[in-house]
Amino acid sequence: MNTVLTDLVIEDAAALFGQNDENLSVISDAFGVTVSLNADGNVRLATDGYDRDDEEKLRNAEAVIRRLVKLSADNENINKRLTAYLCDLVTENGVQSVNQYSTDGICVTAKGRPIKAKTIGQTEYVESIRTKSVTFGIGPAGTGKTYLAVAMAVSAFRKNEVSRIILTRPAVEAGEKLGFLPGDLQSKVDPYLRPLYDALYDIMGIDAYQKNFERGAIEIAPLAYMRGRTLDNSFIILDEAQNTTPEQLKMFLTRIGQYSKAVVTGDITQIDLPREKISALPGAQKILGDIDEVGFVTLTGRDVVRCQLVQKIIKAYEKYEKKDR
Repeated sequence: MNTVLTDLVIEDAAALFGQNDENLSVISDAFGVTVSLNADGNVRLATDGYDRDDEEKLRNAEAVIRRLVKLSADNENINKRLTAYLCDLVTENGVQSVNQYSTDGICVTAKGRPIKAKTIGQTEYVESIRTKSVTFGIGPAGTGKTYLAVAMAVSAFRKNEVSRIILTRPAVEAGEKLGFLPGDLQSKVDPYLRPLYDALYDIMGIDAYQKNFERGAIEIAPLAYMRGRTLDNSFIILDEAQNTTPEQLKMFLTRIGQYSKAVVTGDITQIDLPREKISALPGAQKILGDIDEVGFVTLTGRDVVRCQLVQKIIKAYEKYEKKDR
């Protein structure tokens, strides 16, 4: 005998269900409930039994649906990925956690597409960048560490909060292989810096990027070229910081001047340094964690927005590594 929760009165409820009701399927699979439209066009939730667990399932499903309604009213794109993320949030952290999900905008791309934090982890990351002088964003591939940092840099630049954007990465193979690449210095380092170019092109637009690059307002360079400089009134991003040594990271952080902001991103599971060298990123929080102006945000597989397959791959590796340890 089914037990049915009071029907949820929601205008245009069908719009939440996605193509071929794919969002409905996500909610049904996540909580073991039946989600449908009743004769009045409202949402009906049902289970196959009646006990305390079933009541919790119904409450969880209702929390996700009501949050989707609110997000839809804020012009958020309701899709399968977002629905699955909210279901996971509720399952792991309870119904209150879903209300922490925010879609505050960061900036708009050259094509008019709004850039927003898409997970709670990304929201914490963006908030740390806003409020701290230095933010470390640590997490796996696909969590938006670099892209969101570049978006925050472009936003600050457009608002005249900084006069320069400086993006840098360690060229890990520079000791041996970089010299064999054809072309001038810029051509040699470009392969290492390509992800930074791609993010800037997408957010700022190629024409605006080129204009600001030519007048020195945007700089993209290997980490080695930061030595000896003082970077005032700048938004500085150090990408792939897991491939820096403690000496290099210290050098970078001590370049920060007046009215500047820095973001350091990296993934401690993808360290490419030679075996004899130590990565600076794993121990950075122990050294800098007591400084109020420095923030640390750890992103996880839950924050992967690149592709659901990437999220599954990362979870599989995390499970394997945990078992191996």
